[in-house]
Amino acid sequence: MTSLIDPTVPRGSAAALISKLLDSQEIVGLISELESLRWTGRKGYSIRSLVGACLVKSLYAIPTWSRTAALIAEHRALQDALGDAPSVYALYRFTTKLREHKPMLDACLARVTESLRAELPEYGQDIAIDASDLPAHGNGQRFLSKDGPERETYSDPDASWGHRSAISTRKGGGFYGYKLHAAVCARTDLPITVQVETARAHESSIADDLLQRVRELKFQPETATLDKGYDVAPVYDACERVGALPIIPLRKTPAVKRGDHHAPECEHGTWKFAGADAKRKLAKWRCPTHECQPASVWRKATRLHPLVPRESKRWGDLYRGRGSVERAFGRLKNEAGLAPLRVRGLERVALHADLCILATLASALARARAVPLAA
Repeated sequence: MTSLIDPTVPRGSAAALISKLLDSQEIVGLISELESLRWTGRKGYSIRSLVGACLVKSLYAIPTWSRTAALIAEHRALQDALGDAPSVYALYRFTTKLREHKPMLDACLARVTESLRAELPEYGQDIAIDASDLPAHGNGQRFLSKDGPERETYSDPDASWGHRSAISTRKGGGFYGYKLHAAVCARTDLPITVQVETARAHESSIADDLLQRVRELKFQPETATLDKGYDVAPVYDACERVGALPIIPLRKTPAVKRGDHHAPECEHGTWKFAGADAKRKLAKWRCPTHECQPASVWRKATRLHPLVPRESKRWGDLYRGRGSVERAFGRLKNEAGLAPLRVRGLERVALHADLCILATLASALARARAVPLAA
């Protein structure tokens, strides 16, 4: 995994970092596009200061806009970096504008990922895909109280009930809210693209959208690592369409219980994997003693017999890279302020996630440009 932090270089202040981000060509492009929308009315706060406030919110992991505005109002260095101190009402109006013009924010994110790929050639070569829970800022219980009347309205009607796995700090089970689906670089732990859906959306149904978005961003991943929940035919087909080798453990389907996933066997023992032809989607298996005629055969790669055998060391090494997506979720939630949610509605949650991703990727790009990595 590539490290973007040089321990010999002292860490700069957040205000200096924000000033550097606002001067980067990728975010300057977003500021210029948003400024072109302002054609009438009073001047108000500058677009630069409003975009900077969005970065402040994520870099300081602040959950609400009111606390963000209060921090900027009392922080002289941040005011100098932004050029102004926007009010909380201006920030709310600005987020409405960002939601209405989401393609501009998407284009900015695309520019940042493109620049990151230029600075870090290994960025996006191997990807990992997974989803993480985002509990809603609202109550999803069906009844107002125990054995009481049924709830008629919900504070967050876009959210839904879903299932999440257990982790070290809590047990698994049902939750009310959203899910963040992400494709993450397995080598740098940096996110490539994300998609927010309600909690009821199953992870495997979003994998195709994420992979297509990865290709739209001009990434050409060699492998895509996913957990057992993605072990369904449409996900394998989606990986094939983008040219990525699927690294997915098997579920205990009837074919697996019969042992159809094992390597071929003959009277001389179990056949050994002898290479693969990725262009023709064929895997080569060879008799252990070379006594069979023919001594080796080519077999079409399938879910049960992928081009990278699950018993091989390479498959194990690649699958361990799936931990990158978990680390990315942890950093987004704890360091970029992605969780806990303090907004309601699918569009607002999606914008909140995009701004967290923008701050994370733009900061990584600034570090990569400041500290060139060794060849």
